[in-house]
Amino acid sequence: MNDSINILITGDTHLGGGRVKELALNNTVGKLFGDFTTKIQEADISITNLESPLIEEGTPILKTGPNLKSPVETVNVLKNVGFNLLTLANNHIMDYGEEGLISTLETCHETGLKTVGAGINEANKCHPFITEISDISLSIINIAENEFSTLEENSSGAHALNPVKNYNLIKEYSNRMDHVIVIVHGGHENYQLPSPRMKEAYRFFIDSGATAVIGHHTHCFSGYEEYNNAPIFYSIGNFLFDKIDSGNSGWCEGYMINLKCKKNDIDYQIIPYKQNNEHIGLNTLNSKEIRKFDKRISSLNDIIQNDMKLEEKFLEYCQSKKNEYSAYIEPHSNKYLHALRNRGLFPSLISDRKRRLILNLIRCEAHRDVLINILKP
Repeated sequence: MNDSINILITGDTHLGGGRVKELALNNTVGKLFGDFTTKIQEADISITNLESPLIEEGTPILKTGPNLKSPVETVNVLKNVGFNLLTLANNHIMDYGEEGLISTLETCHETGLKTVGAGINEANKCHPFITEISDISLSIINIAENEFSTLEENSSGAHALNPVKNYNLIKEYSNRMDHVIVIVHGGHENYQLPSPRMKEAYRFFIDSGATAVIGHHTHCFSGYEEYNNAPIFYSIGNFLFDKIDSGNSGWCEGYMINLKCKKNDIDYQIIPYKQNNEHIGLNTLNSKEIRKFDKRISSLNDIIQNDMKLEEKFLEYCQSKKNEYSAYIEPHSNKYLHALRNRGLFPSLISDRKRRLILNLIRCEAHRDVLINILKP
């Protein structure tokens, strides 16, 4: 009898676009997953983040950014390759509203895949995945930064990042289980480091009782650290997500995490790969690419460990985004326009779409990190 649980955790998977869609519809396991098929099948629990709802048609919600969806039948390729748990707390799971979420939950249930991180009410979406293997009890909590998928309480949607409620949930299950793994969907897209706020928050989850924290969403890999004997991976990158003209970029790089959980101990293995560059699906790295990966992630780790350097890098990132974010919150105003608006003599220049955009900038923690920095005098 084994004395440990092996958990394989992967990043963002979107089966509804690019070259991946046709292969997924045809259930082409070998072409999509290649040499990684065995690793997925050997783990006790194999997890990927389903980045889009499973629905054939439906009505997209009003939001900023793309509305993603994947054909219902594409989920079979995940089941057949060996995944048994899908994380749903992400910024796209509600792209087709409650209809899309219900279709996803029903499809996964019928396929025999477990889900965590989204549900039709507050209790469902916040409830962890719980299991016991080899006399080791485990809870997996899945949360997402606040965008269009995290709706009001007592409604359907994704499990929202809320430090107070997250703390209470982690604390509750850490008192009952041997291990609590927290999987977070958040961060700054195409930026390979956490913000100082993210580092503080993810460490707080460890202080609350989590034994590991794993992040994704940024479409590129980040570094990691061990904090109080617990690993924190700030972003593991895309897993299976095709995008036109993204070949050989950060979009196409990532790594899996294999956690080995014993009764009172946790260990990990990092498994890097390339995905959907010039070659479709997942591909292994050669020896030269592995050395390059090790060097890059070591450099990221060094920055993460240095608070001053991490802050400096994040301020540089915010400055690089200043023009983009400034454009988001235009148009300009002045006291004369303000007076005319107060008297109802001048219409608001903020359209409904602009209003949604500004709301999302304020509501989403990662966007707010940048917004606060660029607005400082």
